[in-house]
Amino acid sequence: MAYAHRLAVLRERGLGLWDVYGACEREGSLDTAIRNARVNDFAALARGCPQLQAIAHNGGESFRHARHSRTLGLPVYRLPSSSPANASWSFERKRDAWAEVFMAHGLI
Repeated sequence: MAYAHRLAVLRERGLGLWDVYGACEREGSLDTAIRNARVNDFAALARGCPQLQAIAHNGGESFRHARHSRTLGLPVYRLPSSSPANASWSFERKRDAWAEVFMAHGLI
């Protein structure tokens, strides 16, 4: 499924996808390789999306910036990374963790 189509499917279901980093340097795909990261403006996100009900961080690297998302006064969740590099969690375990948050907000 093309990226644009995946975003459209998320929007249809009331979900948004937003990067914690506005810019960074990284060789390869590992989070440990991230350098010179610039964190996006969480307050601007909230202003631009007043319907926002919660923030769910996809993995530990994103969750390192939870202090920024907590300033919005919304529920904040740390979810297991969906990355294949997170091999210690099975697909089913990841799915169940994500489903719990989706159910809590009436998305499934």
